[in-house]
Amino acid sequence: MIYCKIIIYNYFPCVYIILAFLNCRAGAKRCHGPAADCHREDVADSPLKEGGAVEPEDYYSKVLKRSSDLKTNACVTPAQPIPAFIRQALKKVHPDVSDRYYGCGLVVPECLEGCRILDLGSGSGRDCYMLSQLVGEKGHVTGIDMTEDQLEVARKHVDYHMKEFGFKKPNVNFVQGLIEGLTEAGLEKNSFDIIISNCVVNLSPDKKRVLAEAYSVLKDGGELYFSDVYSSGRLTEEIKNHKVLWGECLGGALWWKDLLQLADEVGFSPPRLVTSKIITIENKELQAVLGDFKFVSATYRLFKVPKGNTKTCQVIYNGNITGVEESFLFDCHYTFKANKAVEVDGELATILTSTRFKEDFTCQPPGGPSAPCGVKPQVSVTTKFQDVEMSFV
Repeated sequence: MIYCKIIIYNYFPCVYIILAFLNCRAGAKRCHGPAADCHREDVADSPLKEGGAVEPEDYYSKVLKRSSDLKTNACVTPAQPIPAFIRQALKKVHPDVSDRYYGCGLVVPECLEGCRILDLGSGSGRDCYMLSQLVGEKGHVTGIDMTEDQLEVARKHVDYHMKEFGFKKPNVNFVQGLIEGLTEAGLEKNSFDIIISNCVVNLSPDKKRVLAEAYSVLKDGGELYFSDVYSSGRLTEEIKNHKVLWGECLGGALWWKDLLQLADEVGFSPPRLVTSKIITIENKELQAVLGDFKFVSATYRLFKVPKGNTKTCQVIYNGNITGVEESFLFDCHYTFKANKAVEVDGELATILTSTRFKEDFTCQPPGGPSAPCGVKPQVSVTTKFQDVEMSFV
């Protein structure tokens, strides 16, 4: 299986990625021009027929003319405040790169200075150039994408950005390849500190392989930080094969409990939920097909660290991570205040002492010299996922 992407100009980001994915699977011709060039034929309102009778090419090039035509909010990013230092970094990205950017918001983890980062589905390179500034000259960013047209745009502006950032040599490069075949694309095993992904794993028919490849190229202590769409149960074949639901980022959604299982099978620590938001279905015909299934968009952190630690630990955040100096929201259960002691479970203690965060936390046994302030209870894997499960209630 392969997937590929399409150049657009800030129209319906997720759905156009799906269009190209389906077109490539079917061997159809891709549209490489602006979105407006793909909308040459006007059509009357097309009913959504049972079984997804509307062809994907027609759905994206004819049915969808504006964001209000979307049937769900799965592909619409909720307004989120962007930190000032990230806004400044984005302003330095060349307009040609930004204009050809598509994506569902930003996925930017913390503590990036000096890190090696891989961006799955990097497109025109906007996020790579933003991250290039955050990792600094001693860090490096690699973008991987299937579409040569997008990669051509990204590569064309490397020299411009290095000059704009004041870097003596490039700290970013772009590779053509599949997210299911990172090592096949020439990426070395155990070579990245962080992998980011935004609404891309959803598009792959082999999600376990995507996770396995990510695990393979991450260093020990590395992190997969990604956002995607999840379902309340394993989807039926009817839903999986429904072209409109694929176009709405729902047909390829993974059951959130399967994420837990796949992550464990691959070797990752249990996924830690950062944020989640319910997805609403505004179309009665699609809702009829979906039945009782519900969906959320969620961001998770998965780490390549040793498993099995059950010893609690008292940690103190030193407040030195850029952008979160006073308060660091690590996941939906733990927010660390600078210089305040917090008791964490053994799993999180391993993460904080075995990853890039180890220089930002002081760890000591419970009841150590500093009295615990705002102690957190131990949180089981099941409890952590209840936040997602509650979204489906």
